[in-house]
Amino acid sequence: MPPNRSLRDRTAMNNNNAFKLGLFGANCSSGRAVTKIPERWSGGWDDNLTLAKMADDAGIDFLLPIARWKGYGGDTDYQGSTLETVTWATGLLAATKAITVFGTMHAPLFHPVIAAKQFVTADHIGQGRFGVNVVVGWNEDEFDMFGVKQRDHDDRYAYGQEWLDAIKMLWSDAEDFEFDGQFIKLRAVRAKPKPFGGSRPMLMNAGISPVGRAFALRNCDAFFTNVRGSDSLDALATHVEAVKSEARQYGRDIDVYTVGVITCRATGAEAQEYYRHVIVENADWSAVDSILAKRKITPEAVGAEEFARLRKHQANGMGGLPIVGDPDFVAQQLGNLSRAGLRGAGLSFINYAEELPFFCAEILPRLERLGLRERVAR
Repeated sequence: MPPNRSLRDRTAMNNNNAFKLGLFGANCSSGRAVTKIPERWSGGWDDNLTLAKMADDAGIDFLLPIARWKGYGGDTDYQGSTLETVTWATGLLAATKAITVFGTMHAPLFHPVIAAKQFVTADHIGQGRFGVNVVVGWNEDEFDMFGVKQRDHDDRYAYGQEWLDAIKMLWSDAEDFEFDGQFIKLRAVRAKPKPFGGSRPMLMNAGISPVGRAFALRNCDAFFTNVRGSDSLDALATHVEAVKSEARQYGRDIDVYTVGVITCRATGAEAQEYYRHVIVENADWSAVDSILAKRKITPEAVGAEEFARLRKHQANGMGGLPIVGDPDFVAQQLGNLSRAGLRGAGLSFINYAEELPFFCAEILPRLERLGLRERVAR
């Protein structure tokens, strides 16, 4: 029998780090930086495997992939080459010891019986270190590849709710059960084995709309929210508390995370210079415009000034919070996120494997001194 693995242990990622750190988007070519520079991230398997082992040894808490099926075009075909996330996760779980690895799953594209079995298989390979990022999708041209029509916005989440309810039943002790939903109908269903250690994988979601946010708060253990560089610490703390308060209305206690883009160098001037080189001077602007067009963001729709702001924001890590500076500044910014009540952050780099060693050597000890991280043997 596998050892018990409580859901609390899973959501804590099996450690006592007060502020969780993860790597976000490494399964995609170029990662999350829409740039043309030659040293941009490959997204290939060998680089991902090297990165995962490095992160595991350093005590990084989680790896979070992006489910992408088709690139955004532009000069680099941004995110045009990607590794499927659940099979990616199983490979990395087999090669690591402590880190939590998520799979990101488009609910409308995978039958729940198949998805539940995939998740359980990954969970057993990782001995309880697998998590699920549930998404309902928004890229119409990706769904066209599958011959699947996107539902209206609110119906996407209604389907996602049924899908997740079915998944949880498949993970439960129920046998030969029937599921008679509006969208999903299952007959005489059984699924073995069950998730590792007697509890289910950790669930996360990043719904932005009110309907999407309600879906996350009803169902998930972690909710990802956007943070803008202009947000004050007090404003961010108010936002985080509002999310937690809303979750309590559903009788749930949820952890709130965000995503950030790290550009850290020995001095702030070096960091700013490299950031400008990557994100301004060498951005793949044609890919940026393609991404914005898919979201119906044009100068005519939002105005020229707002379009220019969003265009610059999109080039930087697909809209993540830019954290650019020396180690003291980066550690301080991450500390501020924790002080505002955030549980952690999924981070991206221009080139993850090249930049992570400096981050671990310089930032992690500073976070340890702030009481946000535990020291690990390195």
